[in-house]
Amino acid sequence: MSELDAAIAELERAAQRLRAEDIEPEEAAELVERCAELAATVGAALDIRAAEARGDSSAGQEKLL
Repeated sequence: MSELDAAIAELERAAQRLRAEDIEPEEAAELVERCAELAATVGAALDIRAAEARGDSSAGQEKLL
C-alpha cells in the first residue's frame, strides 16, 4: 500500500496548501490539476487490486467489446 500511502500524503499536503490564504491562483490551479492526476492514478490502482482480489486474471487489462 506504499503507493497509495504516498498519494494520500501528497493529497493531504495539497489540500493543506489550497487552504492557505497566501496561495497564488496559478499555484492553486496546478495543485488542483495534480490532485486530479493523483485521483486517476489511485482509482486505477484500486480497480486493479479489486480485480486481483476477485481472482480476475485479466486485472489491469482493457476488455474489448
